[in-house]
Amino acid sequence: MLVKIFGSAVYGVDANLITVEINITLGAVNFFMVGLPDNAVKESQQRIQSALKTNGLKWPGKHIVINMAPADVRKEGSAYDLTLAVGILAGSEQIPHQEVGNYMIMGELALDGGLRPIKGALPIAILAREQGMKGFILPSANAREAAIVDGIEVYGVDNIMQVISFFKGEKPLEPTVVNTREEFFKHLYESDVDFSDVKGQENIKRAMEIAAAGGHNILLIGPPGAGKTMLAKRLPTVLPPLSLREALETTKIHSVVGNLSRDSALVTQRPFRSPHHTISDVALVGGGQIPQPGEISLAHNGVLFLDELPEFSRGVLEVMRQPLEDRNVTISRARMSVEYPCSFMLVASMNPCPCGYYNHPDKDCVCAPGVVQKYLNKISGPLLDRIDMHVEVTPVPINELAEDHTSEKSEEVRKRVISAREAQTVRFKGLEIHCNAQMGSKTLREVCALDDAGRAMLKKATDRLGLSARAFDRILKVSRTIADLDGSDRILPNHLAEAIQYRSLDRANWAG
Repeated sequence: MLVKIFGSAVYGVDANLITVEINITLGAVNFFMVGLPDNAVKESQQRIQSALKTNGLKWPGKHIVINMAPADVRKEGSAYDLTLAVGILAGSEQIPHQEVGNYMIMGELALDGGLRPIKGALPIAILAREQGMKGFILPSANAREAAIVDGIEVYGVDNIMQVISFFKGEKPLEPTVVNTREEFFKHLYESDVDFSDVKGQENIKRAMEIAAAGGHNILLIGPPGAGKTMLAKRLPTVLPPLSLREALETTKIHSVVGNLSRDSALVTQRPFRSPHHTISDVALVGGGQIPQPGEISLAHNGVLFLDELPEFSRGVLEVMRQPLEDRNVTISRARMSVEYPCSFMLVASMNPCPCGYYNHPDKDCVCAPGVVQKYLNKISGPLLDRIDMHVEVTPVPINELAEDHTSEKSEEVRKRVISAREAQTVRFKGLEIHCNAQMGSKTLREVCALDDAGRAMLKKATDRLGLSARAFDRILKVSRTIADLDGSDRILPNHLAEAIQYRSLDRANWAG
């Protein structure tokens, strides 16, 4: 008997329909699987045989041919186990075959017939809805993430016998139901950290607020123990909450890599990713033989924190240049090309020199002449050009740490940030721009027009401080954000003056 059943392959963050044709006929006992299956798919025969035997079912001793179409696309992973098992049972008439083709069926089988979670359940559920299928049968561990897709029944199962009973009409499956909006708002503002935890550093908090309000990349420069990492980890708490669209985009990426827990249906908080400086370029931007998203995509709609920036391999840092500009990364292989979104805020930190105490108020730097500049040169000009704000962080005096003074809470800062972002949403309506940091040259000239006093101030600052030409646009973008926080339609001299101070590394005499 010939049976058609449906599974899916995930490429990038989108799923593609895979039609599995199973033909079981009389003849020599053979098993053939075609359609470019990889080793994990081919090994499914042993897992399926064991699962069927353990549960008192029969492996058909006949001529079995399985074709996975389209045949020119490689099929990878163990998620086709359940698809193939149900198809074989239907083809050998152990279960009715009429309904199996109306469902998307995916899951990895254990030898006892239990089901293990799969990757990419959310994009597969979206595909099943688009294909007009009755439902999606998958492991219980993935049911909640798939159930956030409206318009399709999602059935979570724990073992193959539940699926067999369902198709035999013996025991119905209960669909998993998730209230997407309730799930979205339930954990929206939950966080274990808060800006009020940081004593002192009010000027740095102000810089972080500006960065959050305009979506600006920021570099924190200071000695060990100054609080750079502590501040960076609290940045997501002052960012605007994810919109439902952003939450779904982010969840798709984390679904593809299998990062969602059993109880998690939706990523509702902005991601914060902090890879170690030994990370490879493939792990950072994505890739591999089977292209997978990297850290920059896992940080989509959130924050990517690179601690000790000069310690990262120069090659690793350089591959970030294009994604920082385009906010997506394309990974090309011989057989396919996949695209992952990566719109993130880059927050980086570094010591000012190898010993860490250059420009320290109390301790002397012991680095030899020229070493500081050599250390800074580990970060290329083009990469530094994509970082809008350079902020010097100095240690908090002991007397301030001992004070019982309550700092401003993240919630209060976030209100100002949201207000500034709302002004930008109105300003950029109809454009593919969501915040000031994303402005191109043309938009920048229109939105950040200066009066005579402002132009004179910027020219004077450029000449006196030795600012590089590339700092010009960055200063305009940051000053526009400061004006938004101030509720001003125009960029005033005080907004420019504050923005100028956030370009430390562009000063010709910074490293002596």
